Amino acid sequence: MTIVVTGASGHLGRLVVESLLERGVAPAEIRALGRSEQKLAQLAASGVQTAVIDFDRPETLVPAFEGADALLLVSGSEVGKRVQQHANAIEAAEKAGVGRIVYTSAPHATDTNLVLAPEHAATERLLSDSSLPVTILRNNWYTENYLDQVDTAAQTGALVASVGDGRVASATRRDYAEAAAVVLTTPGHEGAVYELSGDVAWTFDDLAAAIGGILGREVDYRPVSPEEHTSILIAAGLDEATAGFVVALDGNIREGDLDDAPGTLSELIGRPTTALVDGLLEAREAIAA
Repeated sequence: MTIVVTGASGHLGRLVVESLLERGVAPAEIRALGRSEQKLAQLAASGVQTAVIDFDRPETLVPAFEGADALLLVSGSEVGKRVQQHANAIEAAEKAGVGRIVYTSAPHATDTNLVLAPEHAATERLLSDSSLPVTILRNNWYTENYLDQVDTAAQTGALVASVGDGRVASATRRDYAEAAAVVLTTPGHEGAVYELSGDVAWTFDDLAAAIGGILGREVDYRPVSPEEHTSILIAAGLDEATAGFVVALDGNIREGDLDDAPGTLSELIGRPTTALVDGLLEAREAIAA
């Protein structure tokens, strides 16, 4: 059996490889793919197969995918380029005779206003039209996305956002990685679409309290309007397009696009998902290590 993992030189893909090893998959049966040879070398030292690929260079994909019983396609990180990159990967997977493909998508990708969803929805359509057995993992927000807010609050004592009373059912990358490892190593997932999220949909008051507990100081959540938020972000040095993107994401949270907590993730991994404060602490410790 050979399990191929793309994005293995990034955060999520590397954690999936680690989770596969923890589940008892032999290193020689794992092929870790990514763009950074240096980062892949850390996995190669454990006996895992590695290969450098580039979604923009289809000729690198087919040889790396050949012999794969299961392929995890971790969505690309280049917003605006992902549909074509994913199309290249899916076509290469078909040419290589991959047994099945698992894709990391966005929450409710085909039925949401989430600003990040369209590229994922397009990829899901490509997968549906392909000849491959497919499993979709619709990952909600990563708790690690809020590490910057911890640093900002350490300086200002405030958490500023335009999410209103919106909630986020985040989980850690390790939680999602474990779910991917389960799906890659167990039968019966073909055709499934899993909505994955943390067990608790928390508010930004909860986030402020968690950050305050980590910092050992009071942190207040200060809700602002989208217009005021845009001005604050631009004044802090963000360009107009990036500020608009951040405010649009906050709008999605305000509208409830990230508050779904069906419990599917904890069912897959066989344990509760990581609590918000624990996830933030673990991420900070990982950076400091």
